[in-house]
Amino acid sequence: MSSDRTRSAILAAAEKLYADRGFGDVTLRDIVAEANVNLAAVNYHFGSKDELIAELFVTRSLATNRERLNELKLAEEQGGGRAPIDAILHALVGPPLRGCLGPDREGSTAARFMIRASIESVPPIRRIKNREVDHLRKFIAAMRRSLPGRDDAELYWGLHFALAMTHHTIREKERLTKLSEGQCDLNDVDAIVDRVVSVSVMALTAGQTPAKKASVRPAAVHGRLTRQDL
Repeated sequence: MSSDRTRSAILAAAEKLYADRGFGDVTLRDIVAEANVNLAAVNYHFGSKDELIAELFVTRSLATNRERLNELKLAEEQGGGRAPIDAILHALVGPPLRGCLGPDREGSTAARFMIRASIESVPPIRRIKNREVDHLRKFIAAMRRSLPGRDDAELYWGLHFALAMTHHTIREKERLTKLSEGQCDLNDVDAIVDRVVSVSVMALTAGQTPAKKASVRPAAVHGRLTRQDL
């Protein structure tokens, strides 16, 4: 087997096993047995189990982020350089939701791997998520153009909550189906995307958060409250 084919076989075997069984239950020996290669090949191509997981996650994430940025670019071109906020958020949450949900995707190894990566917070994936944020900065820049004058912190929170709804929906779809007794259709992915975008837009465009009123503590007389204070 050529070096490239060996590497591809290891990646395919690892993705399948991780998708099926999770990251903690799969050993490198399981992977080499599935790929029909020797352990030295894994060490040669990846160095460690963590590096192998990172390679898989980066590969899948790059494809999703490329789709996101392509949709964002198209939305801004159609808007003459400034896309509507709903189009920006649609580009942000649409690709991961479409990639992981729906009867035509959920059974795929790639989707099941990414769902597993969302559920299990393993160190190599956590490190990548915390480090790779450049594509998200492009969404923040587009949001600034769409909502000029909006405080930056509000934009960051808005993006954060949109992503949180996306990942939680992917992770907890079975619980939502059971809780709603099937009333929430997790197979209608376009409707899910629209719902996440709608809630995110409302949060971003509902106006400034009212300033908190200073709390007034009742006066005390000699350390005790009087009846008038209550």
